[in-house]
Order: sequence, then structure tokens, then C-alpha cells
Amino acid sequence: MKQILEVLGFVALVQGVLGLVQEITGRLHGWGLVQRLGLLDGHEIYASAVLLVLAFALFAAAESQKPG
Repeated sequence: MKQILEVLGFVALVQGVLGLVQEITGRLHGWGLVQRLGLLDGHEIYASAVLLVLAFALFAAAESQKPG
């Protein structure tokens, strides 16, 4: 379970960073999941920030898991 949380946290972290980089710089078009979802049009920065917060929450949850 710990490894699953770490992988999901890593994916959320990468997607959040890619989304913020794309919105701030205008580069990396089509790399992030946030930009591909039409549902989030106009709210990409907020969605990317939420993904970053989610990533750190998943890392914290993974760290609190017992080994084994």
C-alpha cells in the first residue's frame, strides 16, 4: 500500500508541476493532464496547486504506513 501511495503522489506531483509550468511560462503544451481536461478550462492553476497539495498528502500518508 505504501508503494501505491508513493507512486500516486509522484504522479500528482509531476502533473501539478507540469500544469503550473505550462500556465506560468506558456511552454510544454500537451504534457500535463490538467490542460487536457476541458472541465478545468480557466482553472488550471488552481487544479495544479490542488495536485501539489494532494501529492504531499499522499507522501505523508505513505510515510505513516507501517512497513511490511
